Amino acid sequence: MTDLSVYKKPDFKEKESPIRSILWYIVSHLIFTNYLFPFYGIKKSILTAFGAKIGNGFVIKPCVNIKFPWKLEVGNHVWIGEKVWIDNLGQVKIGNHVCISQGATLLTGNHNYRSVSFDLIIKPIVIEDGVWIGAKAVVAPGVICKTNAVLTLGSILTGDMEADAIYQGNPAFIKKDRQFNS
Repeated sequence: MTDLSVYKKPDFKEKESPIRSILWYIVSHLIFTNYLFPFYGIKKSILTAFGAKIGNGFVIKPCVNIKFPWKLEVGNHVWIGEKVWIDNLGQVKIGNHVCISQGATLLTGNHNYRSVSFDLIIKPIVIEDGVWIGAKAVVAPGVICKTNAVLTLGSILTGDMEADAIYQGNPAFIKKDRQFNS
């Protein structure tokens, strides 16, 4: 039986000061999770000021929740849709020309259900160039989404994606190859 009374909060040993973490919490709720602030350029500047690495052509819609910007690396021409949740307790690296659609969730943390103390497990996520994460899809901790892969609407990805493949379902599986029209 799980005994949450023995759970030990992980020591993240953040390089960020507690003051900066609190400041991020306030800024993220005023600007990033708010529908009334749609300005991409200002959001990019704020994210980089908090330690995120972000390339050119970055588009971030309203109501995006990012846990720790200092654990986020984003390439060029990346689109992040409304209500995306990047729960990056661990590192999230997003390549170039990636689209993360509305309501998608990237999770770098999970709990060990076999452990009585329900220990937290943290693993990074890597999303390579040209990947499309569909609306309301979920990417689990430790996953690598390889070049030009697609995760379809509402799918749940628990393992790595092969390049140039379309994944669908829960758990997501290869549905077919991704082919581009010339």
